[in-house]
Amino acid sequence: MAKVIRFHETGGPEVLRLEHADVGRPGPGEAQVRQQAIGLNYIDTYHRCGLYPVPLPSGIGLEGAGIVEAVGEGVDGLAAGDRVAYAGGPIGAYADVRNMPADRLLRLPDGIPFETAAAMMLQGLTAQYLLRRTYRVEAGDAILIHAAAGGVGLIVCQWAKALGATVIGTVGSPQKAELARAHGCDHAIDYSRENFADRVREITGGQGVPVVYDSIGKDTFMDSLSCLRPLGTMVLFGAASGPVPPFDLGLLAKMGSLYITRPTLFTYTAARKDLVLMGEELFSVVASGRVRIEVNQRYALEDAAQAHRDLEGRRTTGSTILLP
Repeated sequence: MAKVIRFHETGGPEVLRLEHADVGRPGPGEAQVRQQAIGLNYIDTYHRCGLYPVPLPSGIGLEGAGIVEAVGEGVDGLAAGDRVAYAGGPIGAYADVRNMPADRLLRLPDGIPFETAAAMMLQGLTAQYLLRRTYRVEAGDAILIHAAAGGVGLIVCQWAKALGATVIGTVGSPQKAELARAHGCDHAIDYSRENFADRVREITGGQGVPVVYDSIGKDTFMDSLSCLRPLGTMVLFGAASGPVPPFDLGLLAKMGSLYITRPTLFTYTAARKDLVLMGEELFSVVASGRVRIEVNQRYALEDAAQAHRDLEGRRTTGSTILLP
């Protein structure tokens, strides 16, 4: 019997339950993965609380890494014993064994440990599409990334710096500012002490930045728009402080013909070929050392509820994993 974390109603971390389930043999097109590590991401809390509704009861989690134990009919390119990693679903990663669509699995290079892989897949693939596809960062660009000391933030800081960008990040404490600076953030703005929009204008000589990457949402949205130069791009890829309320789109014209997008990893990785190419680029920057993955918190699978409390309480930095 597999150990799985499930929830039968939406709510706080207390709705998460450890259960046992019969996984069964992998079906056609599936592979069974014995998981070695599981990633924790903010989107997991959106599923749990109902912000992103899922059919109930439900498993939870979108990211993991492990070893293939068996493959179903029609699966080519994977075999028992292969090291694999994945991100983006289907939901249900909080488990020690699970069956996965084989076309969602990526072969994991031998030089990347399971814990690193589980900590980096969703956040790293997110960083890849943000920096290389949604707005393609080039040398000389200045960018603003919110939550610079978080999992996605630390990867974006390092990757953008390696691309030759000037990296401006927001953080919530001096300790997080120090962490962000250690990972390539040129200007770490502590929003508890200063207005980040004013500082961005000061840093850029009043010009603003060509792109803002905002995973905070409601609390930062309007000030994020004010950080953009004319024709700048607002990339809203999360809602840690809550969803952005409706607003007048005419403001985008008044503020300089701004662009705004609400991307998701699921769209960018929907085609297998795109997933593979994105994964290859992520594995390359990690293996080369240009991007270091910080696994700063580890919890036992059965302690998933506490992991959610700490994540939502902003008591975590870098990446967090669950260990089966």
